[in-house]
Parts: sequence; C-alpha cells; structure tokens
Amino acid sequence: MNTMDNLEKQLICPICLEMFTKPVVILPCQHNLCRKCANDVFQAANPYLPTRAGSITSGGRFRCPSCRHEVVLDRHGVYGLQRNLLVENIIDMFKQESSSTKPEPVKKEEMPMCEVHKEEKINIYCVTHGVPTCSMCKVFGAHKDCEVAPITSVFQTKKTELSDGIAMMVGTNDRMQGIISQLEEACRSIEENSCRQKTQLCEKFDHLYTILEDKKREMCQKVTAEQEEKVNYIRGLTRKYGDHLEESCKIVETGIQTMEEQEQAVFLQATKPLLQKIAEASSIAHLEKVERGYENMDHFSVDFRRERQALRSIDFIQDEDVEDEDGETELSDAAVTEAGRISLLAQARVLLPLPAPDKSETLFFKSNV
Repeated sequence: MNTMDNLEKQLICPICLEMFTKPVVILPCQHNLCRKCANDVFQAANPYLPTRAGSITSGGRFRCPSCRHEVVLDRHGVYGLQRNLLVENIIDMFKQESSSTKPEPVKKEEMPMCEVHKEEKINIYCVTHGVPTCSMCKVFGAHKDCEVAPITSVFQTKKTELSDGIAMMVGTNDRMQGIISQLEEACRSIEENSCRQKTQLCEKFDHLYTILEDKKREMCQKVTAEQEEKVNYIRGLTRKYGDHLEESCKIVETGIQTMEEQEQAVFLQATKPLLQKIAEASSIAHLEKVERGYENMDHFSVDFRRERQALRSIDFIQDEDVEDEDGETELSDAAVTEAGRISLLAQARVLLPLPAPDKSETLFFKSNV
C-alpha cells in the first residue's frame, strides 16, 4: 500500500488538490494539470480576454503553479495544450487497482473539541467574531448574543472564498512578474542608451581634439616659417660681414708687410693702392643692417580667453535648444568643416561674450605672415 500511496500522491493536481480529472494536459515545463484547473488559472491570470462558453479561446499566458514557468498559449487557449495520455492511463489503472483491492479502514478524523467546554465538539460558526465554536458557547457562553451559522455552510463559503483569493493572487503574481520584466528591460535599455551616448560623446570630443591639433600645427608652422626666414636673412648678413672682415684682415696684413719695406721707392709704389683699399674697406655703409626689433616674435602671441570660456561652457543640449536642427546656435559637423578651415573654436568666439581684460593676459595673435 505504500507504493500505491506514493503513486496516488503523484497523481494529485496542484490546483484542486484532488486526483487528476481527465482530460489531463501537460505543460511545456512537463508538469500536469486538469484541463479544467488549467482553464481556471488561465482565466484568473487573463481576466480581460474574451471568453466563450466559460473558457478562453484566444491566445494568452499564465504561469505553472508548480514551478512558475511561463506558459504561452496559442489561439486555441488551454485546448491547444497537449493531453498527457500516459498519466490518464495510469489514473485508470490506479482506480482499477484500487477498486479490486479491499480498502483498509480509514480512521475518521476527529472533530476538534471546544477549549471552554471540553466535552463539546466545535459544530457551529460564530459569524460575529468569525471563529468556529460549540453549541454550549452559543447557549451559555461568550457567543450567546452572536450570530451563528452551520459550520458546513460556512465551510463551503470560506473554501470558495479562499479558492477565489488564490486565483486572484496567481493573477496578481503574474502581473507583478510582468512589471519586474518591464523594469529589467528598462534597466537594459538605460545601460545601452548610456553606452551609445558615451560613445558619441567621446567621438565628438575626439573631433574637437583633432581640430585643436590641426590649428596648433597650422599656427606653429606660421611661427616656424617666419623664424626660418629671419634666421636665413641674418645668416646671409653674417656671411657678408664675414667676407668683408676677411678682406680687411688681408689688407691689414699687407699693410704690416709694407711697413717693413726698406726700399723707399718700392714702399711708395705699394702705398698708393694699399691706402685706396684701406679707405674702401673702412666704409661699411654699403652693407645691410638689421632693423631694431627685427628678432622680436611677439606678434605671434595668442589670447585664448574666449576659447577657454567656450570650452568651459561645453554642456549637454537642453530641451529648448533642440527645437530646430538647423538653428543658428547649433554647431554641426558640417559647419565645423565648411570651407575646410572654419573651426568650432572660431564659432565659439562669436557666440560667447569677451570677459573683462586680465592684466596677466595682454597679448593678441596678429600674425603679419
């Protein structure tokens, strides 16, 4: 009988808590339900779906009462679930075996006794206080002025009420699970959107870095070009002055040698052309001279106060700033690359007011190249 008892426990429906009533349907999670119980659970989970003849005919979903696995139905509703013929055959075999075997006497459960009147069984229900009690309590005891009812009728009412409450809770739990799924999906969407926005933000900052690097290289090239021009000019003058100095040194050397000449006639013959060369070499007026301040490069100084303020004011677009994609205040990539040279910083100089001059920053970029 232990084997039969264990088998009977396996054939109990988790909804009605009785042996499966055919037809028995098998869920995708491999748990079984009476088709009627499955329909009751489905109606409780989908109270707003259209019904016909007491059963839901359109598709929907509910959760298995045993494992909470979500069961999705097609347009046939619970009638589209596969019947478990194996379980139905086992039920038939079990009933046949049970009927052929003499049942053991079943000990009838004893009714609970009243705590106040120890010898009285609890056989009525106090409606006023909502507790079961005995007849003596109604006649002589604490419930003599209360409204009472037969315990059997109250039992059926409360059982129906509890069954309805369980079905309602099953539906509520399904709806709560749906809300949880929506919240989890919202979290995933937030993470994906945040990742996408950060990627776009980094790309735009990289574009700004590229503009700044290009502008820095361009301005440095201007400084380098003028540096090379001035240095080459100075070196050219240095060579000219060097050549003149070398020629003067040769004349001085020749003059010293002439001074040592003892023959007067020879000395006088060499003196005239030598004095002429000395006169010519002593004059440097014909050589170019460097203008005062020629080496100064201050005209390449820069003032980035406006640009610095523009960079510090970089922020996300506000709702009122997105009314028109072609608005005059919006800085687009096309505007940045227009004519190949217009930069984002140049636009920022127009958009932002110039702060009060700072005595520590008095240099301006005014290249003459």
